[in-house]
Amino acid sequence: MPAAALPIGHLLLALLVVAVWGVNFVVIKSGLDHLPPLLFAALRFTFAFFPVAFFIPRPKVSWRNLITYGLFIGVGQFGLLYIAINGHISPGLASLMAQTNAFFTIGLAMILSGERLRLIQVAALMLAVAGMGVIVMHTDGSTTLLGLGLVLLAAFSWACGNIASKNAGHINMVAYVAWSSGFAIVPLLVLSLIFEGWEADKAALANMTMPVWGAVLYQSWGNSLFGFAVWGWLLVRHPAATISPMSLLVPVFGMGASAVFLAEALPAWKLIAAALVMTGLALNVFWPYVMKCFVTAED
Repeated sequence: MPAAALPIGHLLLALLVVAVWGVNFVVIKSGLDHLPPLLFAALRFTFAFFPVAFFIPRPKVSWRNLITYGLFIGVGQFGLLYIAINGHISPGLASLMAQTNAFFTIGLAMILSGERLRLIQVAALMLAVAGMGVIVMHTDGSTTLLGLGLVLLAAFSWACGNIASKNAGHINMVAYVAWSSGFAIVPLLVLSLIFEGWEADKAALANMTMPVWGAVLYQSWGNSLFGFAVWGWLLVRHPAATISPMSLLVPVFGMGASAVFLAEALPAWKLIAAALVMTGLALNVFWPYVMKCFVTAED
C-alpha cells in the first residue's frame, strides 16, 4: 500500500506523541536513579493497567493479540530499554537507537502484509540513517556493545508490538494499551525478583518519593496510555511506512530535553545530525502533499 498524505490533525497527534516519547528518556534516567530497571518497568505497566481496566471494557480483540502486544511492549521493549539505560547507554543515544523500530516495522509490514516502499521513502530513510550515523560516530565511549544490543532488541520488540496493534484493527486503543499492560506485570515482577532481588526491590519501594512516583506515572499515563494508544490508532489508519518514520523525531526531542533538564551540550555535529533526520522525515511525510499539489495544479 503506497504512502498517503497524513491529515494535519493526525500529523499533529504524531508529533505530540514523539515529543512525549522524546522527553521520556530523561524521565527514565531520573527514575533509574532510584529504582531497579525491571521493577521500574513493572510499576509502569501496573499503573497503566490499574485502575483504568476497571473502568474500560476489554477491547474486542483476541486474548492472543493482547498478550502478544503486552509482552513485546512491556517485557521486550521497555524491560530491555530500562536495563540498557541503567549504565549501559546514554539516554540521548538510546533515544536515537530505539528509533530503528521504524525500519523493523517497515520490514515486518513488507513481509507480513505486502506493504511496498516508494523510492522517495527509501531516500528519506537514507537521510535519516545518515543523521543517525553522525551521532553514532561522535559517541564518547560511555556506551557499551551490550547497551547497543539491548536497545536494538528493544526496538525490534517495539516493531513487533506495532504489527500486533495494527492487526488489532479499529478498536478503543486506550482500552487496548491498558488491558495489554496487565500481561507485562507478572513477567516483569518475576524477572525483577530473579535478577534484582527482593531486598533491592523492597528498599526501592520503601523509599519512593513524589518525584519518583511522578516518573512512574509519566511512564504509565503519558507514555503508555496516551503515547502508545495514539500511535496504535494512527498505525491502524495509515501504512506503517508513513507512520513509523515519524518516530525518527524522538531523538530530536530527546536531545532537546537532555539539554534543558540535564544540561547536555548541543555541539554543531548534533545539530547537523538532527537536520539530516528532520530532512529525511520531512521528505517522507510532506512529499505526498507536494505531489497532490502538482496533480491539482495540472488538473
